[in-house]
Amino acid sequence: MADPLSDLAFDQLFREARTANAWQKTDIPEVMVRAVYDLMKWGATSANISPSRFLWIRSDAAKAKLKPLLMEGNVSKVLDAPWTVIIAWDEKFEDKVPELFPHNPDAKNWFTDEDTHFDAAFRNGTLQGAYLMMAARALGLDCGPMSGFDNDAVDAEFFAGDAKMRHWKSNFICALGYGDDAALFERSPRLCFDDANVIL
Repeated sequence: MADPLSDLAFDQLFREARTANAWQKTDIPEVMVRAVYDLMKWGATSANISPSRFLWIRSDAAKAKLKPLLMEGNVSKVLDAPWTVIIAWDEKFEDKVPELFPHNPDAKNWFTDEDTHFDAAFRNGTLQGAYLMMAARALGLDCGPMSGFDNDAVDAEFFAGDAKMRHWKSNFICALGYGDDAALFERSPRLCFDDANVIL
């Protein structure tokens, strides 16, 4: 069995990790976001379906396209971040199931029901978005996740006209970089065990 991580690791991933609201002017090389993906991809999903897809925003031109689709309070969080990733899920994720679940290629047919298909894609895609945040924190980056944007407009602007992305649907956005601690809000409380848990 593996040993527990150190207290330092617990702090970096959870206890001291904060949602960044502003960013240091420090560039993040592309190799770093590739490392984030290469770490997060090992997180578990149902039947390894891995339905999440990621559009990485770095250029000023791409940020300019995204800007009018954001809630006003999120604009600077995106424009000032070295990277922002649109975490999406693929409506055609089942096409990859024979590759990702090779011992049972027929598993793609588990998702023919419309509700089952959506639930699997959205649930596991959201889970992978959380894995991405934990991978980024593990690699020393700060995260600024947000849901304040127009999903339909983002899908139309970035995905609809592209052959590779036309079946992607945006879930949430996460800015990445080195956060400016001076802009952190006071930390909000969390529920205690007894308020959020039941043991039978």
